[in-house]
Amino acid sequence: MQNVKRGEVWQIDFGLAAKVRPALVLGCDIAEADRMLVAVVYHTTALRGSRYEVPLAVPGLDEGGFDAQSLYTVPAVKLIRRRAMLSSAQIKAVEQRVRLWLGLT
Repeated sequence: MQNVKRGEVWQIDFGLAAKVRPALVLGCDIAEADRMLVAVVYHTTALRGSRYEVPLAVPGLDEGGFDAQSLYTVPAVKLIRRRAMLSSAQIKAVEQRVRLWLGLT
């Protein structure tokens, strides 16, 4: 598996229906007995003003943000290349919306 870290934004192949797009890595702590899966949240350039979106300016990405309703688990082999790294504050903002979406607040 590639050296993937939490808080990185990777270009990922989500398949034909969802296309190739950037996504924020939230979960990637994979041990030998674990499945080679990575938990990610889509980056979108089509923000709608939803309470689950986090508009963020991230160098290396088009204008837009992350949509907590687009939480996915993908095989690590689908990660193509690293695009960016979020700051701790930016990661926390996305985590907060994911917790809201999942009812964990």
